[in-house]
Amino acid sequence: MCGISGLIDSSGRVAEQDLAASLTAQQHRGPDGQGAWTDGVCALGHLRLAIIDLSPAGRQPMSNEDGTVWITFNGEIYNFQALRGELESLGHQFHSRTDTEVIIHAYEQWGTDCVRRLRGMFAFAIWDQRRRRLFAARDRVGKKPFFYTVRGSRFLFASELQGLLAFPGVPREVDLRGIDAYLALGYIPPPRSGFKDIRKLPAGHWIAVDLTPDGPVVRVDRYWSLDYLPKIASSEAEASETLREKLTEAVRLRMISDVPIGAFLSGGIDSSIVVGLMAKASARPVKTFSIGFQEAAFNELDHARRVAQRWGTDHQEFIVEPNALEILPTLVRHYGEPFADSSAVPTFYVSQMTRRSVTVALNGDGGDESFVGYERYLGNQLAERIRRFPGARLLTQAALGLVPDSPHSKSRLRRARRFLSVATEPMNRRYQRWLGYLSPEDKDRLYTPDFRAAVAEARGPVWPDALFEATGGLDPAEAAMAVDVQSYLPYDLLVKVDITSMANSLEARSPLLDHEVMEFAATLPIQLKLKGGRLKHLLKHAFADLLPVENVRRGKMGFGVPVGQWFRGPLRELLHDALLSERSLARGYFQPDELRRIVQAHMEGRTDHQLVLWNLLMLELWHREMVQTAGGPPAPRSSPWRG
Repeated sequence: MCGISGLIDSSGRVAEQDLAASLTAQQHRGPDGQGAWTDGVCALGHLRLAIIDLSPAGRQPMSNEDGTVWITFNGEIYNFQALRGELESLGHQFHSRTDTEVIIHAYEQWGTDCVRRLRGMFAFAIWDQRRRRLFAARDRVGKKPFFYTVRGSRFLFASELQGLLAFPGVPREVDLRGIDAYLALGYIPPPRSGFKDIRKLPAGHWIAVDLTPDGPVVRVDRYWSLDYLPKIASSEAEASETLREKLTEAVRLRMISDVPIGAFLSGGIDSSIVVGLMAKASARPVKTFSIGFQEAAFNELDHARRVAQRWGTDHQEFIVEPNALEILPTLVRHYGEPFADSSAVPTFYVSQMTRRSVTVALNGDGGDESFVGYERYLGNQLAERIRRFPGARLLTQAALGLVPDSPHSKSRLRRARRFLSVATEPMNRRYQRWLGYLSPEDKDRLYTPDFRAAVAEARGPVWPDALFEATGGLDPAEAAMAVDVQSYLPYDLLVKVDITSMANSLEARSPLLDHEVMEFAATLPIQLKLKGGRLKHLLKHAFADLLPVENVRRGKMGFGVPVGQWFRGPLRELLHDALLSERSLARGYFQPDELRRIVQAHMEGRTDHQLVLWNLLMLELWHREMVQTAGGPPAPRSSPWRG
């Protein structure tokens, strides 16, 4: 696990010093060593977090035998030993024990198809001197990031936005279409970023950049997608046995390390299974780490302790309190663009605590998206059935009138109203309502005329809409899962974990995101994964012996943060300053009166606007930390998109 940076220049004016600022900005991703290489046309930089082969032979950038192919690589390839054996049989020679060297020879042997053979998480860039081509790729699911930009004769890239912005001449002009998408989704979907001239490589894609006299020529292509059809015929017993074998192997592969390892433990089904499999494979107690809150509705520590006691782990806990939000400016800088998932705060602290004891931590990410773990999947299935009834819209509206509203975001009444309000809408509308932040109607009320006009000129369909169009023929629950795998999972959940863990120089590994596990789960009939309304049925059945009964029976809590309560208490002043101050309102995005109304309604407890308020807060902090600093433009006194 590392940080990478680099550039190529068709003018041939490249020096190692060009990488210095970018590497410094990403130092947290690789505190164990730094390397740079250049041939005058290409410069590759690397920051090392040593995990496998701690010797000097593992240093990067690394080359093939004759120095014509060079690589800088971030991630872990879990099948590198098997690939190495195959490549050696084909005549390739190795000089280290690293997975990095395996990628080099795999590229030499199979070209761009090498990525299809890699099992793991990765973002890498390979410079092919003979072809004057840079080839880069990102892992299938999107655990490792890759940002890039073209500036004249130069193509520049880095693991993080702050690493890319550190290159001289990279502008910080805000991408208004990206901001419009962020306000709806809480993240900015690819290929856009928060900055107009910077792009992110989508998950499961590679990019090839050829140098020509006219500058870099860029081509991006997709090499992997998760197929849900055709389904395989399997009994519950057969599916459970195969799943057990595949996930056990995925955990075993992710326990390979030359440094201490541990696990995040929430007490949920996914992380509990991972810890159980680790305990069965380990000769010593597994180190586990959990996060909690003083607010009982958000606290899962009792459930995590139950699992820790079941396996006799070496267990540590941390309680997140409102003053923990002092790290918000730090988080904003690490993300580099607006990011509205408030669970980034506890994830940062559990990563910080974990790093004091280990360098690698396994987690349970991905179980929900493969095995029907979210209530919205069941809700999508139920809503599609309701839509088929004659008069369904009138019936749901009548039912909605009988359900009182609740100011509590986690209440059953609130969830029931949220379901009924869009039960007869198309899938894409339901998805936006259940998972999004600002709806189109919210935007019409909140946006200023100038901002509304600016984004209306360029605004196409909301990004997930196109993803739903490609899910024809799938069960509604699987359709929502398929969209999550291409959107919410890679650009919210995995971004959150990568940034918070790497900010603390910690490597996070996710066995449930092993692509072989995901591909197997996708081809199973939905009835095996969602049975009688029971979420994660197959996962619970296959690993029943590893799970305390109390943990199986409990409802899913989710990794929420009580920011709604904090906004009414210790964070009240922060919220008012960030959203209602003169410099905030002067940005020209939002109608001041409507913004004040939203804040006031939340403060009085009349409704719960915590998600929207957190979204707006993080946008404002991003402007202060990333747009106006380090040479960025000053705070605008008029609309930033005019003139």
